[in-house]
Amino acid sequence: MSDFSEIISAANAAVEQALGPAANDVTRAQAKRDSDDLAGRIDHTLLKADATQVAVEQLCAEAADNGFASVCVNTRWVPLAAESLRNSDAMVCTVVGFPLGAMARRAKAAETAIAVEEGADEIDMVLDVGGMLSGDLAGVYEDILGVVDAAAGRPVKVILETCLLNDVQKAAACLLSDRAGAAYVKTSTGMSTGGATAADIELMRTVVGDALGVKASGGIRTREDAETMIAAGADRVGASASVAIVAGTASGDGDGY
Repeated sequence: MSDFSEIISAANAAVEQALGPAANDVTRAQAKRDSDDLAGRIDHTLLKADATQVAVEQLCAEAADNGFASVCVNTRWVPLAAESLRNSDAMVCTVVGFPLGAMARRAKAAETAIAVEEGADEIDMVLDVGGMLSGDLAGVYEDILGVVDAAAGRPVKVILETCLLNDVQKAAACLLSDRAGAAYVKTSTGMSTGGATAADIELMRTVVGDALGVKASGGIRTREDAETMIAAGADRVGASASVAIVAGTASGDGDGY
């Protein structure tokens, strides 16, 4: 186990300077964080711009057939996914502020509210990365809190885009997510300069302990990749090659989400 004490201490100091001492009464949605098999830990994902109705319907059928935790789709497809999975245990996960996290706070919260109204069970929001890099931790916190409030009891996963942050910023983002009542922290969109790493998962798990879930996404293309992330501390894995991953036939090809 790595020693992240100095990183976490620096992150705690930065967050307390921005927000003051942490409250002890944070409430958060409870989300499915474990499963007896790998499939039940996977968010089966399709977030490409050229995704079609047929492709989303196929995604949902694969999720139902394989016992995946959820499908993860853009908000455009939430109503279709909700209808397609109406008789399935698979949940509808969607992304807001995707893929940059740079939209207006009210717009990100509004997108969340619409997604919930149209059938989303979980919300994966992209962190205000620019705000984090600018040192506006209070603004980043308010952005997360707005989505958590708009999610109306649905679990929120905060996508840190770890490839763009240093370790102290990653830890601080986890602490802000915890304070705001998010249910998970998540590594990546899969659409930036890098994806999930076992080192980042270990850091994130150390910061949040058992209070939050941890999701690995970005560059997970094989069963070995997925199992490595789970061993490092991930509860959930986001992948587009999910069917091949659980079958053990993934070759390393694919879009990398």
